[in-house]
Amino acid sequence: MTARRSRPGLTGWLRDLRRAATWHRRLLVAGLLAASVAFAIQAVSPPPPRTESVVVAAKDLAGGTRLSPDDVRLKDFAPASVPDGAVRNATLAAGRTLDAPVRNGEILTDVRLFGSAFLDSYGDNLVAAPVRIADAASVRLLQAGDIVDVLAAGLGTNGSSTSAARLVAAATPVLTIPPVDDGPIGTTDIGAGALVVVVTSSETAAHLAAAAVTDRLSLVIHGR
Repeated sequence: MTARRSRPGLTGWLRDLRRAATWHRRLLVAGLLAASVAFAIQAVSPPPPRTESVVVAAKDLAGGTRLSPDDVRLKDFAPASVPDGAVRNATLAAGRTLDAPVRNGEILTDVRLFGSAFLDSYGDNLVAAPVRIADAASVRLLQAGDIVDVLAAGLGTNGSSTSAARLVAAATPVLTIPPVDDGPIGTTDIGAGALVVVVTSSETAAHLAAAAVTDRLSLVIHGR
């Protein structure tokens, strides 16, 4: 009985098919090995450190600055480096006022900002009263939270005091010191004095406003 010979075309096709299958198996094995290595590395690698997003100053800001959305940004920190009371919502920070200067990137906390709620913390029936102190240099010694007495002395035609100083507001907390600028609030003219915002009663605020018209106002700083 004569053996049947395979057709040359069919034999070549089968050989090519086996080669292709072998090549694809090698690719599949290589892919599986690479995936296994990747999964192994991921399994033994530590997870990324946990962070918390808090509000920081987007630039250097002066005390008394009323914050706008461009003044603040969110930044991630390790939880251990986030102070108590850190502000976490940039929208809530906008419109609040800084009680003191801050540097670019500094974390903002609730005690560094104030609005109506901050004023309410001093007690009921109190107002924020702007007071222009004649000696601008003395205002530079202040910071928000200081306690001061405001004194008034009558002015003569040459600008000198004509009477003994009298106490207008006693033991008054400083709410903020507005930044000096070229606008109507604050000035670069030392002779025009400097503005301070204090917390006081409506009655005392009225006395301060009346004294500012006719008298030279000065202050005494209580011990910190």
